[in-house]
Formats: sequence, structure tokens, C-alpha cells
Amino acid sequence: MTTTRPPAALSEPVERVGRGWTAALSLANGAIWVGWFGPLQILLASQAGDFAPGSGMSKETMLAWVTGAGAVVSMIANPVFGALSDRTTSRWGRRTPWIVAGAAGGALSLLLLAGAGGVWTMALGWCLVQLTLNAAFAAVTAAVPDRVPRLQRGAVGGWLGAAQILGVVGGTGLATAAGGIGAGYAACAVFTLAGVLPYVLRYEDLRLADAERPPWDWRGFLAGFWLSPRRHPDLGWAWLTRFLINLSNSLVLLYLLYYLRDRLLRPDPDEGVLILTAVNGLTLLGTVVVGGVWSDRVGRRKPFVLWSGALMAVATALLSGWQTWPGAIVAAAVLGIGFGVFTSVDFALMTDVLPKALDRGKDLGVINVANALPQVAAPALAAPIVTYLGGYRVLYLVAAVIGLAGAGLVSRIRGVD
Repeated sequence: MTTTRPPAALSEPVERVGRGWTAALSLANGAIWVGWFGPLQILLASQAGDFAPGSGMSKETMLAWVTGAGAVVSMIANPVFGALSDRTTSRWGRRTPWIVAGAAGGALSLLLLAGAGGVWTMALGWCLVQLTLNAAFAAVTAAVPDRVPRLQRGAVGGWLGAAQILGVVGGTGLATAAGGIGAGYAACAVFTLAGVLPYVLRYEDLRLADAERPPWDWRGFLAGFWLSPRRHPDLGWAWLTRFLINLSNSLVLLYLLYYLRDRLLRPDPDEGVLILTAVNGLTLLGTVVVGGVWSDRVGRRKPFVLWSGALMAVATALLSGWQTWPGAIVAAAVLGIGFGVFTSVDFALMTDVLPKALDRGKDLGVINVANALPQVAAPALAAPIVTYLGGYRVLYLVAAVIGLAGAGLVSRIRGVD
């Protein structure tokens, strides 16, 4: 009796990927994060400060509305583009066309955002950035379960996580060093587009033949975005863990510039954000790859997610109880240690609980909603806390409790050690 092997694009990978492939994909991932976090850390907050006077909104409220609108777009775009890449039968493969189109569109959208003249054009530009860069990010993320065997995913996830934080630091640095809002956006746009080129030019993507693509059905396509927690309980608990820990992290980052300026009275809050981001990045880099490799070697994921989430909650609580510049530096360092381990191991855990090879891009897109939805929830939760319910001390205490709850829920996952 003979068995039919699934096509290469839909097979479970068994051959380990090389360092060059991992480095190129990591650079592409980092470039996308430059395009996101140059604006999020510095440029959008600066524009909100410029546009708020006379608008009837505070700068905090304006920033919350703009980032919240962008997060809604991100939440929809990531799974949709992931699903479209699953079904793409291009001669260049399933993922590469979307990486190229998304990065190019993201660069153009950042340049549009640079010319924003008010809150509406600012919101439109940021929504376009989220739409396009999520097309590229969905494809980059899906390339991992396409090509990387299970017992190498912690290590590859670690390098992707390292690139992510370097993208955050790099985007913040470019936005700060460029010397202005327009120049900052231009610098981020150039880096975002250039960073994906080594991967798409050097490495051939797996192709899906027309015969291997299922027939098109609108009802089935839309229904596929609902992954029932009852049918896939491990995926549901893993999603909720990621959502709560990312919500905690989003609450920490959203008003960081204003926290330094208005609460700690830093004379140069832009530079303060860059310093804290760099400290966080250094400690994260010290643990992100090590945590992923260690998880691969012992074949376990949950203990790493549990203890890294608990450590992040401790760091967030420090921002509530020790509201000084030294306290902020210590909190940033401890947060980086925990988030480094969480970033790599949680990514590997997510790829381990995917239901079907045919829907990797779509399913990872649904999972990535747990990254985008906190950007919607965080402004809605943070703005009233800061304005009416106790300020930054209460905000960071709430964030710590949410993060600790997320870490505890990982114990409910049964199918992964």
C-alpha cells in the first residue's frame, strides 16, 4: 500500500534551516518593527502634542484614538492577509509577494503620515501603515511553521524576538536622531523597505500549485477565521495568555513619553524613552535567544512562559511603587529579561498548537490578534485611569495584575509540555 505525501508547502518541515535563512528572516521582521515603533514610541506622540491644542482633545486622548483606530485595522488585516497568503499560488511562492507588497506599501504610508496636517490625516496615515505592514508581518510569521521543524522553533523564535526588539530600539533611535517628525518618518520608511530585501532576493519561497489550493468559497473563507475554543482548547488558552501579557505590556508603553514628562518631570522625555528602550532591549537580547534554545533542548514551553510572565508583572509593579528615574531604569531592565524569554518561547508554543498546515498563515493571523487587540483595549483602559482613576500609579498596578493573570493561564494548555 502506498501513501501520498503532502506537497512541500503543506508538509511538516523536518530539515533544519540555516543561519543565513534565520538571519535574513529576522532582519525582515526587525525592519517591519522599525516601521511600527518609530511612530509608536516617538513620532505619533509628538504629532498628537502638536495637533491637540485647539482640537478639543488632550494629547493623551488624541494619541489613544489614533493608535486605537490603527490597532483595529491591524486586528483585521493580519488574519486576512495571512489567509490570502495561504491561498497564493504565485511563481514567487506563498509568502514572498506579500512581504514585498506590504513593506513597499508600509514605506509609502509612513511618508504619507509624515505630511499629516491634522488628526484625521494622522489617523488615516497610521491606519494605512498598519494595513500594509501587517500584510508583510503575517507572511514573515507564517514562514516559520512553513520551513522550521518544531524542535528548532524556539531558537528561531528567539532570533525573531531579538530582531523585534532591535527594530523597536532602531525605530526609536531613527525617530529621535533624524531631527524632526518628517525626517523621522522618512528614515523609518527607508529602513523598512530595505530590510526585507535580503530575504526576498536570496531565499526562494515554497510554492503552492493551483491544484493544491482548495476551491474558493466566501462563506468558508469567512467562517475559517473563527477558531472554536471548544474544538481547539489549547489554542484558546494560548491566545488568552498572549493577549493578557501583551495588554499589560501595551499599558506600560502607551503613555511612557507622557509618564516621563509629566510624572517624573524629565527635562528631555524623548531621550528618556530612548534610554529606557535601549536598557530594555539589552536585557531582552540577553535572554530571548537563550530562552528559546533552552526551551528547544528540554522540550518544554509552559514553565518558561509562566515564570517570564510573572517576572514581567514584578517589573510593571515597580513602575507603580517606585516612581523615580532609577526605578524606571530598573523596571525596564527586569521587564526586558522576562519579555525576552516570553517572546521566543511563546512564539514556539503558538506554532506548536496550530491546527492545520493549509491554514498556517490565517491561524497565526488570528493568534496575532492577541498582539493587536491590546492596542485597542489599552487606550480605552489607560486614558480614564490616568485622567480620573488615580494616575500612573494605578495604571501600572492594574497592568501588573493583568500580566500575572495571563502568565497563570498557560497552565491550562494540555497538549504542550
